[in-house]
Amino acid sequence: MRLLHYNNGGDFSLTEFFESDIPKYAILSHRWGTEEVTFKDLMDGTSKSKAGYDKIQFCGRQAKHNGLQYFWVDTCCIDKSNNTELTEAINSMFRWYRDATKCYVYLPDVPRLRSDSADKSNEAWESVFRKSEWFTRGWTLQELVAPASVEFFSKEGELVGDKAFLERHVCERTGIPVNALRGGPLSDFSVAERMSWAASRETYRPEDKAYSLLGIFDVNMPLIYGEGKDKALQRLREEIDKASKGFKRDDFAVAISLSNISDVEHFVGRKTELVEIHKALSGDGSRRAVVLHGLGGIGKTQLSIAYAKRHKDDYSAIFWLNIKDEDSLKQSFAKVAKQISKEHLSAIGLRNVDINENLDEAVDAVKAWLSLPHNTRWLMIYDNYDNPRIPGHTDPTTVDIRNFLPESYHGSIIITTRSPQVRIGHPIHIRKLRDVDDSFQILSNVSRREGLKNGKNVLHFYNADLILIPDPDAIMLIEELDGLPLALATAGAYLDQVGVSLSDYYHLYKQSWVRLQKSSPGLDSYEDRTLYSTWQISFDHVQQQNDLSAKLLCFWAYFDSQDLWLELLQHSNSNSPSWVRELTKDKLSFHGAMRVLTNHGLVEADKSSQELLESRGYSIHGCVHSWTVHVLNQSWNFDLAKVAVKLIASHVPGKQALQPWPTERRLLQHAARCSYMVLKGLVSEDGMDWVYHTLGNLYLHQGKLAAAEQMYERALRGFEKALGAEHLSTLNTVNNLGNLYRRQGKLTAAEQMYERALRGYKKALGAEHLSTLKIIHNLGNLYLDQGKLAAAEQMYERALRGYKKTLGAEHLSTLTTVHNLGNLYFNQGKLTAAEQMYERALRGYKKALGAEHLSTLTTIHNLGNLYLRQGKLTAAEQMYERALRGSEKALGAEHISTLDTVNNLGSLYRRQGKLTAAEQMYERALRGCEKALGAEHISTLKIIHNLGNLYLDQGKLAAAEQMYERALRGRENALGAEHTSTLGTINNLGNLYVHQGDLKKARIMYSKALAGYEKVFEPDHPKCQSLREMLQDLETMTVSRLHRLFRKLD
Repeated sequence: MRLLHYNNGGDFSLTEFFESDIPKYAILSHRWGTEEVTFKDLMDGTSKSKAGYDKIQFCGRQAKHNGLQYFWVDTCCIDKSNNTELTEAINSMFRWYRDATKCYVYLPDVPRLRSDSADKSNEAWESVFRKSEWFTRGWTLQELVAPASVEFFSKEGELVGDKAFLERHVCERTGIPVNALRGGPLSDFSVAERMSWAASRETYRPEDKAYSLLGIFDVNMPLIYGEGKDKALQRLREEIDKASKGFKRDDFAVAISLSNISDVEHFVGRKTELVEIHKALSGDGSRRAVVLHGLGGIGKTQLSIAYAKRHKDDYSAIFWLNIKDEDSLKQSFAKVAKQISKEHLSAIGLRNVDINENLDEAVDAVKAWLSLPHNTRWLMIYDNYDNPRIPGHTDPTTVDIRNFLPESYHGSIIITTRSPQVRIGHPIHIRKLRDVDDSFQILSNVSRREGLKNGKNVLHFYNADLILIPDPDAIMLIEELDGLPLALATAGAYLDQVGVSLSDYYHLYKQSWVRLQKSSPGLDSYEDRTLYSTWQISFDHVQQQNDLSAKLLCFWAYFDSQDLWLELLQHSNSNSPSWVRELTKDKLSFHGAMRVLTNHGLVEADKSSQELLESRGYSIHGCVHSWTVHVLNQSWNFDLAKVAVKLIASHVPGKQALQPWPTERRLLQHAARCSYMVLKGLVSEDGMDWVYHTLGNLYLHQGKLAAAEQMYERALRGFEKALGAEHLSTLNTVNNLGNLYRRQGKLTAAEQMYERALRGYKKALGAEHLSTLKIIHNLGNLYLDQGKLAAAEQMYERALRGYKKTLGAEHLSTLTTVHNLGNLYFNQGKLTAAEQMYERALRGYKKALGAEHLSTLTTIHNLGNLYLRQGKLTAAEQMYERALRGSEKALGAEHISTLDTVNNLGSLYRRQGKLTAAEQMYERALRGCEKALGAEHISTLKIIHNLGNLYLDQGKLAAAEQMYERALRGRENALGAEHTSTLGTINNLGNLYVHQGDLKKARIMYSKALAGYEKVFEPDHPKCQSLREMLQDLETMTVSRLHRLFRKLD
């Protein structure tokens, strides 16, 4: 390797080093111009006359400024006339950039960044920076990714920022993930994804399109200029394949299983669509997606299944997901997680996934597995995406599929939807069957009547040959059913069950059509009339066969379309219709009624291998469900709706249930149907208060806080009206609303609920009753959240005295209060007292609950907080890591308790100086909290504040200011201007302004923080004393003393 040396006289000299002797050096990254200095120019002394000489001087000066004697510039350090040397250099280029101490990027088309410019000028500069031609060149990709330290310089030669400072702009401009820019192993990214980074980059010589990627894929190959881009890329792919030969498709193989869905035995037609799907999904291993859109019942699901079966050998794994709504989709991911873990026990992130409790973790684990670099040959089918999130639509029930797609840019995806507005991949409009023979084939297959198309053999008048005349009744029926597969299948199922001729069925169909026109004149769609007419014929026959079956199908309108099971309906009482009790008296009666519906093609039985606590369920097509709602229940039955809602509420597991999560998850889609009917006024209100309260409990347990709020508030109004404001049922709902508001961060509203409940319980039950003590304890928690530390202490001590007297020192309620007193003392700065409380609680929890219980893990986590405050960093790290392992196992990676530990680990790493690790923890915690709690929740704001601290440590002052200001706005709204958390952010904004040299703003912030702390703490509190010292320093500030203050802040 040749390196340049900047001589004292201003000249350069070249020195050649062997690999083991290479000294530290800087390296230049730039866009080649018209007059670059070559190796020959340096040798013959003509280099100074060329324009490119200025860049060499710039690099040499900058290297000298950074204490480096040597530097490397690609234009003149390689003898390009020597093909052997050129090949060796290009194959070594990535390594040379990676090993450089500094990489200087010279941008001749970007001006200096003015530090005193207005915001709009900065925005203009950012736009110019992003448009730099440097980002469009092929060779600069590895020059950006390989070095650890990359510094960008303007055309004036002034530093405008490094790779870390400009990270957001670089990521957005290049599409390269943060982890790749920060030096993460490139093997963590798939071949297709790395190829995508270079897709829009250009090179002067076409072959360099491939040669510039050798280091990105860690391969070597000879250079053959003149072979052309395509051949060069082909050779590159061959080398990549050789390098990854240790990975086989079998390493990610999962047996195809479509047991969760019902498919037809003989798929008919759609040959053109199958070819188009295959063509659209074929490619170089990069992400390919197809969107099958069309009418409900047109056959989109069956088409996707047929494609999967036909091309199963093309894929290492095929998975089907029901994206009807977010809950159904998450449960589908959980099933996929279990499917993968069965065949790949060591799959990262999947071993500890609980398919019932940790659905978010299951989603993330499956997405991560699908994103593994060499796992590129999978097919995901997202079925029933009929309620998509579309810009401008505010319906909260819509689903954003982008949140559930694997992050890596590989694999194949099929999406089925009724909406033509889904713009994820290649759209294919699925239309009605145009080939009459296909319609005949479906009718024949389902009815099990062969030769339906054939009529009679008749003698031809002229040549005496026998010819086949099609059955005119069959032709008329096919024309009426209009190529709709679901209508054809329904007609076929009827013909299979009933011994009528095609002519008879045709006349029944016409009669049903006329009846539908009279009963539903507002039904405009011809396709809907066709489907509804066929279902009506089948329904009429079902009524004749089994009246319970017919009534059950009508009743289904008041439930969700998916997963109706026996035990759900077995809560009927004397007020329920007698036929419901008859239907659910035993398995024989229930499954017999379902079998009639299944035989008529109206219902599908669950055939999955999923383990269930109760019996398997049945489902109906979404279009059939719509028909039961709008036709069978055209005259809405408010009493039946009430029965359905009560049945669902009655099946919500109580507090004593050992495994509530599986049943709760199963109930969610039916609960959503309940909420819709209740909020639309489709259920009579009398006697429903307990139902609303129970549904509120279900939603609260499942983290659906907005839905829980609607149900609790409705229950509260009902209890107040029926029982009075001071009845225990009313007070119980008031308390639960307090718990809900506290989880939502609505602390003032929570306080009002708790205080109201406390007054009521004291009056009804007395001050020492356990229900009263529970409210007192809850108020302590709330006051702690609000920063009212003295009030919180009073509540906790009062609750503790009551619990010890009534329950004993080792009872869990007592231990919980002891633990929370530890939290309080921690916030008051009484660290020794806090440690005593935590250790006492930990001993009790371990004895009563075990080392892995959540209460034990929470105490361990809080001990980590305490040790961090005390400066015992090693002990804190041990506590946090122990708590994180337990929380991930018990609750999942996305649970707020897990995220709290992740956030605190970030704070620990920051204290230890591990700033990159700290940033990763904070960003993980922020993503999770924003997703789970929202951008304005106090837990989210805490992480935003911590990111501000980190950015300040990293010298990213603008980013730190954004974080602090965002945290301050949120905390003032949520907690108030005088809360200690709000004051902490104000204090840190003062620190930031000192670093920025804006002492006037710093003085304002410190004064504001001091005034607030003096109201909360005693005047001699350490925080108050520290702020007074800061303000005193600022009053007498000189440039020479600025560094002293910086050291104090740090």
